[in-house]
Amino acid sequence: MDEYMSRARVWEFTCPGRSEEVSRVRRWTRDILTGSPQADDAALIVTELATNALLHSSSGRCAFHVTVTRSPRTLAISVTDAGGKPGAPRVEAPDETEPHGRGLGLVSALADRLRIRGDEKSGHTVTAELQVVAPDLSLSGANPATEIPAC
Repeated sequence: MDEYMSRARVWEFTCPGRSEEVSRVRRWTRDILTGSPQADDAALIVTELATNALLHSSSGRCAFHVTVTRSPRTLAISVTDAGGKPGAPRVEAPDETEPHGRGLGLVSALADRLRIRGDEKSGHTVTAELQVVAPDLSLSGANPATEIPAC
């Protein structure tokens, strides 16, 4: 029966379309994931996705929405933009002299899975999924037999 039970936790945050909100949502993501081995990767991913929402959609004039979902096996970071501009987000391979165009490539390299859904009318949602990694207790000096209660 466990396969039908969900232990997922979901956090959501809607940010005004201002550039200073990118650092705010990065701190929020780190706070949510304090102690998680994926905290730094998740903070980088949310930074890239939020920046893209501001630069490449109408979110810079209104808002963007961030959802962080953590289940026992997966950490998903989603950013939904306001749409309004033609073209879907996509991973690019820009020339090395180009100053932009590497964000989704970076996110794709960090994520185990990258999904892009939506359209210019209702907005695009970009979701990066990371496999949850349990902390390596041997590195922290913790003794699993005495410091982690049995289930």
